Amino acid sequence: MSASLTSLPDDLPVPADDGAAAHLLGARLPDVALRATDGSTVSLAKLKGRTVAYAYPRTGEPGKPTFTEDWDAIPGARGCTPQSCDFRDHFDELKGLGVDHVYGLSTQTREYQTEAATRLHLPFPLLSDAHRALAMAARLPTFEAGGETLLRRLTLVIDDGVVTHLFYPVFPPDRSARQVVAWLEASRRA
Repeated sequence: MSASLTSLPDDLPVPADDGAAAHLLGARLPDVALRATDGSTVSLAKLKGRTVAYAYPRTGEPGKPTFTEDWDAIPGARGCTPQSCDFRDHFDELKGLGVDHVYGLSTQTREYQTEAATRLHLPFPLLSDAHRALAMAARLPTFEAGGETLLRRLTLVIDDGVVTHLFYPVFPPDRSARQVVAWLEASRRA
């Protein structure tokens, strides 16, 4: 794997909390069916138990240039591959802390995501919201880059279809799963 995809620059800009995700805490997610890289169709609203879903703008492709020339300068844009790798590396720990389902979510096509899930050896599926049906219905935070509307990076803890905790903004992205693990451990002690 290219170091540019799996590592983060030291001067990565920190995203600010613009309040665009505040309405999600305590909200029941809309019933929107999304295609998954394992061939299934998933509605985050219908899943039983605890789900962790992390949204990200887009994973990079080895050997291809960044999505836009200014990608690294957009706060919260860079780091999708390291974020997915962090969830991969802490998947068993999340499951051991009571998480029933883990999903990554982006507006990339299922075909594009399938390549990334295979290349990164992810033990969980990625969900495609290529038509932004969930993004629009749930009013997920987005931004524009390269002529496309992309999801801002956030992580949702969902219990039986209701968002019970959220991480927004997520920074640094390569520690996203560890932030969830720390919160789950603290919740157990409380």
